[in-house]
Amino acid sequence: MKIEFFKYQGTGNDFVILENRDHKYDSLTPQQVKHICNRRFGVGADGLMLLNNHPELDFEMIYFNADGNESSMCGNGGRCLVQFAKNQGMHKSTYHFMAIDGKHEADIDMHHIVRLKMQDVNKVEYHSGYAILNTGSPHFVKFADNVENIDVVQTGQEIRYSKQFAVEGINVNFVETIDEDGIFVRTYERGVEDETMSCGTGVTASALMNAHNENGFNRVEIRTPGGHLSVEYNKIDDEHFDNIWLCGPAQFVYKGEIEI
Repeated sequence: MKIEFFKYQGTGNDFVILENRDHKYDSLTPQQVKHICNRRFGVGADGLMLLNNHPELDFEMIYFNADGNESSMCGNGGRCLVQFAKNQGMHKSTYHFMAIDGKHEADIDMHHIVRLKMQDVNKVEYHSGYAILNTGSPHFVKFADNVENIDVVQTGQEIRYSKQFAVEGINVNFVETIDEDGIFVRTYERGVEDETMSCGTGVTASALMNAHNENGFNRVEIRTPGGHLSVEYNKIDDEHFDNIWLCGPAQFVYKGEIEI
């Protein structure tokens, strides 16, 4: 089967996107997705997305991790898919789409920043030195100094494959405070089983845990190895957050064909 693909990236988090509103890629298998995402034998990506029709919304997002398995929500992926939809001729002031964790809305501002509304967060587990919360995907947020020098792959694997998380897996974020409203984040992602250049749901989780206003509006600036993102949200209390927006660039890289 010959596949026409589009490559997009959001702060270095890269994705293969397939236009599937005509259903021609419905039969893709996990093995084929894994092959396409392989950086040596395929196109190479952190994940693969299908742009599908939806009966009520603008489109549906189907997301697969690089290991070939359908995954939980991907924030940077969602932002890239919105930009892809626009580039394919879908021009909206506000986009509404369905993802695995429910409905989302998004927009693209005059500076080409894609703003994606995330699901509300209503539960946080606080522990000594780390927190656990779900921002569409489950995240372990660990506060640390000198994050630049952490062995993210080794330490992330130790946490992700620990007895507590081995079955379902968890994404592991290492977070360093830069200033009152700025943080540096590196993330080990399950399904990729490696550090990624950035992780949208991961920086969202990290930003929620670094509110500088005790309650009310917050905006946190995030530096990742792949670039700059920001998260805006309303903090209700230590376990409840709403009106959460992940903001950053999403860029077309190239398109091509692959035979699988």
